[in-house]
Amino acid sequence: MKIREGERALDGRKEDPYNGFHEKGKGDWKRMKIHGLQKMTLLDFPGRVACTVFLGGCDMRCPFCHNAELIDGTAPAVMEEEELLKFLSTRTGLLDGVAFTGGEPLLRPDLAPLIRRIREMGYAVKLDTNGTHPDRLRELLEEGLIDYAAMDIKNSPERYGETAGVPGMDLAPVRESVRLLLEGKTDYEFRTTVAAELHDDDSFRGIGPWIRGARRYFLQPFTDRDTVRYGGFHAPAAEDLRRWAGIMQEFVGEVSLRGVD
Repeated sequence: MKIREGERALDGRKEDPYNGFHEKGKGDWKRMKIHGLQKMTLLDFPGRVACTVFLGGCDMRCPFCHNAELIDGTAPAVMEEEELLKFLSTRTGLLDGVAFTGGEPLLRPDLAPLIRRIREMGYAVKLDTNGTHPDRLRELLEEGLIDYAAMDIKNSPERYGETAGVPGMDLAPVRESVRLLLEGKTDYEFRTTVAAELHDDDSFRGIGPWIRGARRYFLQPFTDRDTVRYGGFHAPAAEDLRRWAGIMQEFVGEVSLRGVD
């Protein structure tokens, strides 16, 4: 995990205050590194034609993560923020949204200023988050900088650390982020990537009460890729996914499966 000086990672380690995500410029200015750009998507931002911006670094170590090369911030940057803004200036009228994903975007202390500049260009903004930085999430919500948020719920509280790859992790920040989104200051969804080896009926009996009253919740089966760092994970059977969706319908208004025929 990469964090600011004076903070600690979920496993207690102190790390570099500049996270390896910025390059030093003149004075105190730092240029944000961007680790990937999908120039157009109809899937990542509901109701929008968007681009997806990938930011490196994450404070979880989910063993089934599709973007493992972004976890520790060692993936090479493909551009800096000024190049991203230049790209967006050429896409007005073609795109109407920008989705930030990772990694964990809220690790970046200067994400809010970048989002402000993007919104000034007329774009809506979506944020993907694991919920471990509620203070930064609150800042974005209170300023009205986020049009849609998608928060991962890794598992029931009892199996959260195991699924996130951080045994014994403190769930208080995640719980606070859930609470903030349930306030409804922006549109949002909760979602769980489901692996047969990590999830069972009890997982969803634990998740349901946690997000009770949420607008929408998605279950999406694990899909193996070359970028998944650890082997041995499999998608659950379709009948299991449907049963778990049924459990969640008691707690959430709209429950859907993604990536299931």
